[in-house]
Amino acid sequence: MSAECYPITILPHVSPLYRGYLGMGDSPVDAAVRRWYGAEPFAGKWMRKERPGVNAAGLADALARQNAEFGAGSAAMVNIEKLRGGARAIVTGQQVGLFGGPLLTLLKAATAVARAKDATRTSGVEHVPVFWLATEDHDLAEVDQVSLLTKTSVETLRAGLKTKAAVEVGGIALGAEIDQVLEQAGELLEFSPAWEMLKECYTPEQTLGGAFARLMARLFAAQGLVVMDAASREFHALGASTLRYAIEHAEELQTALIARSEELVKAGYHAQVLVAAGGSLLFLVEESTGERMALRRTPEGGWKAGGKAYSSAELIAILESAPERLSPNALLRPVFQDTILPTAAYIGGPSEIAYFAQSAVLYEAILGRVTPVLPRLSATLLEPAVATVMATHEVQLPDAMTTAAELALRLGARAMPIEEKRRLAAAGNALDAALTAAMEYMGGMDESLGRTAEVSGSKMRYQMNRLRRMAAAFELQKEASLAKHAAAITLNVFPEGHPQERLVGGIWFVARHGEGLMERLVEAAANLCPGHVVIRL
Repeated sequence: MSAECYPITILPHVSPLYRGYLGMGDSPVDAAVRRWYGAEPFAGKWMRKERPGVNAAGLADALARQNAEFGAGSAAMVNIEKLRGGARAIVTGQQVGLFGGPLLTLLKAATAVARAKDATRTSGVEHVPVFWLATEDHDLAEVDQVSLLTKTSVETLRAGLKTKAAVEVGGIALGAEIDQVLEQAGELLEFSPAWEMLKECYTPEQTLGGAFARLMARLFAAQGLVVMDAASREFHALGASTLRYAIEHAEELQTALIARSEELVKAGYHAQVLVAAGGSLLFLVEESTGERMALRRTPEGGWKAGGKAYSSAELIAILESAPERLSPNALLRPVFQDTILPTAAYIGGPSEIAYFAQSAVLYEAILGRVTPVLPRLSATLLEPAVATVMATHEVQLPDAMTTAAELALRLGARAMPIEEKRRLAAAGNALDAALTAAMEYMGGMDESLGRTAEVSGSKMRYQMNRLRRMAAAFELQKEASLAKHAAAITLNVFPEGHPQERLVGGIWFVARHGEGLMERLVEAAANLCPGHVVIRL
């Protein structure tokens, strides 16, 4: 296996804020982006931060009980005891997608393992990788599916889970229907050992969150990944101080968030989460239905959720008696997490890292510090057969970030005889030179004539490009394999117009390359590529 590093900008839709974050080390000392994050992503200074104070014994007890239920290996249990003894945590997390969700789930976990190893070796202080399950989310449609590849298409499997209300997804039982989905997955995963692992984790009596936790514990058993579902009462009790602060100081926190959002926009960036007056940072679980409802503040200083009114005192009473009924939103969640865990750094993707620019004001108000956030490994995994086809046609990853039809035309253009390429190039160059001279002449005579000449010139250039595309299409007709190769390349590296890591289930790669793939991903993450990695399997 080998790897190569590309700029992150080869991926589509990379936000200016994320690019600014990655380039923080080259920014001025007074750059706004430096105020919004706890540390430069690649400087390593985050390793020397003071360890946050947490209830280490209570945390370790809860993690030990939970990881025993998840079937965690001995390495994870050893790491939990390290946390009890004062180790720091390198934390990451993800929604509990069906069968482990997209590849980026594995990339996050591998990055946490790699950073924990590096921090332990560099600082001399033990660091432990922790994977936080986002089981309290209530967007079932987002986690009820997984996409796998066939030889010619993307196949999306859905569990078909249904609930009567927007409940927390982690606690939804899989039911007997999961067996049928597993059979469908078996064909796509070629009934591999990875599929057998899925069958052991995703049983009818298991929940979506519990099955996901068992799978992650199994996949990263050798690396000692500690898996954590914080939805339980004991974890919420450990983080209750942050939830209480969000109730008691709701208005000032919202005001600070609105100011930070405005600051982001003024600096030319964007606010990842829309923040408005009257909103809050909390959700409330309805006691009888289990529905997770957003809490909103009223002009009188009270609260509302699901049509019911609450006072701050009533919410605090709920927090004291049943803390699991209150949960944080996306902006407060990192602070809640770091109230429970001795977090040295959080590993996030582009969207999460954008959240942190806003969450920083909550960190400062509630914890008096800002947890450093580090980028996860961003990668495309190249199957040997796909890599061979790409090498044959001299296609690099940026070339493949397009549609199959567009790539096929490029391959057709490359397949043209060299003499024909020269003739078309000469014709195009001559046309450009002639048009440029004509437009300059017409523009010098009269401004309106110049504009007319530009319009006419663009039409002529369009027709010239059309001739090039027609010639390329003719080559495609002569060599049908070019279209097939283009389709195979784009299916694997840019399926349905998405980066592979965001769409294809990580389990698909595990099925093809075994559990040893996890260590390979850890090695790739250790290389600290500041952009996007191509890993040749």
